[in-house]
Amino acid sequence: MEDFRTLKVLDRFKNVFEKMGVDYSIMRRILQVKLMMDQRRVPTIFSQSTKKKKAKDTKEVNGFIKSLWIYVLVGLFTIPFIALGNHYMFQMSIFFGITMFMVMSSMISDFSSVLLDVRDKNILQTKPISRKTISVAKFVHISIYLFFLTASIATIPMVVGLFKHGILFFLIGIIELILINLLIVVITALLYILILRFFDGEKLKDMINYVQIGLSLALMVGYQVLIRSFEIFDFNIVLHPQWWHVFIVPMWYAAPFEWLINGQTASFYLIFSSLALIVPIVAFYIYLRLVPTFEKNLQKLSSHSKIKVKKKSKWKDALLSCICRSKEERAFFRFASLMMKQERDFKLKVYPSLGFSFVIPFIFIFSVIREGSYEQLASGHSYLTIYFSMIIIPTIVMMLRYSGKYKGSWIYKTLPIKDYSTLFKGTLKAFLVKLYIPIYLLLSIIFVVIYGGRIIPDLVVVLIDSFLYTMICFIVLKKAIPFSEAFETVGQSEGWKAFLLLIPIAVFAGIHFFSLSSSIGIYLNIVITFIVNLIVWKIGIRKS
Repeated sequence: MEDFRTLKVLDRFKNVFEKMGVDYSIMRRILQVKLMMDQRRVPTIFSQSTKKKKAKDTKEVNGFIKSLWIYVLVGLFTIPFIALGNHYMFQMSIFFGITMFMVMSSMISDFSSVLLDVRDKNILQTKPISRKTISVAKFVHISIYLFFLTASIATIPMVVGLFKHGILFFLIGIIELILINLLIVVITALLYILILRFFDGEKLKDMINYVQIGLSLALMVGYQVLIRSFEIFDFNIVLHPQWWHVFIVPMWYAAPFEWLINGQTASFYLIFSSLALIVPIVAFYIYLRLVPTFEKNLQKLSSHSKIKVKKKSKWKDALLSCICRSKEERAFFRFASLMMKQERDFKLKVYPSLGFSFVIPFIFIFSVIREGSYEQLASGHSYLTIYFSMIIIPTIVMMLRYSGKYKGSWIYKTLPIKDYSTLFKGTLKAFLVKLYIPIYLLLSIIFVVIYGGRIIPDLVVVLIDSFLYTMICFIVLKKAIPFSEAFETVGQSEGWKAFLLLIPIAVFAGIHFFSLSSSIGIYLNIVITFIVNLIVWKIGIRKS
């Protein structure tokens, strides 16, 4: 069995682990096996379409290590924030915000399965191995990879900071990065402990999925809030401390630079510096106390709750008959709806994007409010920012062909189907009805409250445009049977197409804005767009 260099470095801290009550020799063996198995795992960020290697190429290479160049590239983009100026509160908040975003995203997508792993319980927990040894091995396993990940992002920027700002800057940065990683691992674990405490069976698995989705969305929104916490006047960065800044964690870790290097001794910087140190340590202490409970409740993941069969609703069947004309199309609509609702991998990869499509219009609206008054906002045309909610359509249309249960796609071959047009049509309609339209209706209600009933015709235009845009994306992107491919084959081959597909959104918004110059323009837009929609859907489905 391969003896990893990481484990040789870990051997130097053998006494520390033994003083903690950990059986180091057993922990080392567990880590050795886990690291070997990790060589077969493909990180989410590096999931790309790869052909099977030839039989003669038997050497295993850790996919995570191969993917680190992506994080190095991200780190290079943070160098300007490190090198330019000495407004550390702004510069380091951005740097730590980007770092936390990347590390937390990887934690959610790649390492949550390690924290919640119950597959080895039948092997390890039936042997004379203490729960503490198993838990610490799991914690160290994650910490090893987070070290490589963080080092890939931060090494070059920190070296630049060493030469630019001195040794004190470098030492503070290293300590802060350690504390950030500790906080991320522990907070994620504590969230899962809380969920495991109150839920079990299938409901538990769903709740874990929703927490992962919520964390992903919170990261995207939090990054935007962080940027807008600072104001720039004449190239001078100004920060007006507010009570809600305490919830922006990257600012905690930027405060010590202002305090220890720039000599800022205001209570704002001292409190944030204290939080950066105390919160990770306290959280880690709480985590250690709750480890036995965590391991005990983790067994709930192996349980299966009864699936409740819902009664059919007549009004839903009637509505479905209006949406889908043929029985085959209705069957595929129901099938796609169930897949999007129950496929956890699909929800984890798609739902955060839906949340972001809901948030991004308001980000632009807040920018308008900061530059003017609410009255100016309500009387203007900034409601056209709702077009930004459409940017997730190409991504989701592309993701509809992937599934964690892709091996079951053989069922398509057994069905008496002459062509797959009804399958594609039912799936696209299911996406629009089940995922996009609920988000759009909620946005529309909020926009009507802000801008008044005058924008209702505009909202109708945008909705029709979104239907048209969905079919345009379907025509342009690669065709594949829905839910028939593995997520591991998601690649960048169509990334340029998804980028180019942003152009039609700008065209739709431009036509919409131009139609507002006439009193009947918006209504002509509705009629013309509706007719074009019918034609494009008919042609697009036929070509599938």
